[in-house]
Amino acid sequence: MSAALPLASMTGFARAEGTLPDGTSFLWEARSVNGRGLDLRLRLPNGLDPLEPALRELAAGRLRRGNVSATLTLRREERAAARLLPDPAALEQALALALDLARRIPGAPPPRAESLLALPGVLRAETAAEEDEAAREARHAALLDGFARTLDGLVASRRTEGAKLATILGALLDEIAALREAAAAIAASQPEAQQARLRAQLAALLEGADGAALARRVPEDRLAAEVALLATRSDVREELDRLGAHIDQARALLRAGEAVGRKLDFLVQEFAREANTLCAKSATTALTRTGLDLKAAIERLREQVANVE
Repeated sequence: MSAALPLASMTGFARAEGTLPDGTSFLWEARSVNGRGLDLRLRLPNGLDPLEPALRELAAGRLRRGNVSATLTLRREERAAARLLPDPAALEQALALALDLARRIPGAPPPRAESLLALPGVLRAETAAEEDEAAREARHAALLDGFARTLDGLVASRRTEGAKLATILGALLDEIAALREAAAAIAASQPEAQQARLRAQLAALLEGADGAALARRVPEDRLAAEVALLATRSDVREELDRLGAHIDQARALLRAGEAVGRKLDFLVQEFAREANTLCAKSATTALTRTGLDLKAAIERLREQVANVE
């Protein structure tokens, strides 16, 4: 059996640098935060859109969930000896327009070469426009390799955050387990408290003028039956047992690591359901107070679980 991967957070940052075959330097930066699924947003320089499918495939192979933003920045060095080439079509059109205009204006000098070459679009630098297919593939391969290294760094960053997150989640589960034990101890005394309260209420009623007649209509066995009914309605043992099982399952998921975020999401909903039912069934102030503390701890757990991949 392979060892479990460490818990991963959906929060992380990474960057990777490199140089393209033509000497252009590049920088990849990637940031991720929590999200319901995997949402990759790419910011690429003009002309590199064809890379997007391959980039998304690389991300899907390394990440399961999270909102990921990746930015590519290119830095081209200025070259003093860059070769300039005329655009034949643009030059021919500019010359024809200039000659036609000179003929229409009496005494106008013929168009000068430097004026024509200064027009926008007539001259262009010999750059990527002239690169062949092999050079373009080498360029794309270098960018994909840089993105893969960035993703590896992002995975490592998310696992580092995941280790911290696992410690926080473990502490919260310990707190919830302690509150569950406290609730169980308080709940065990609920029947006695309910019986005492019922007797006190009955005693208050018997102080009236018709007390003797009322006493004859409420025999001891009827009082015991009422206490048993109240105890049944306020019995929270099943809720506490299920909560204990959920705590054990959550700890097992943390030990399993890897992408357990969705399972923890669903499990925390069950935590909250049991805590809500416990508070609804509570017959004592002490149990209600403990139930509210339990709900607050579960809410903190839910907030942290939202960051697990």
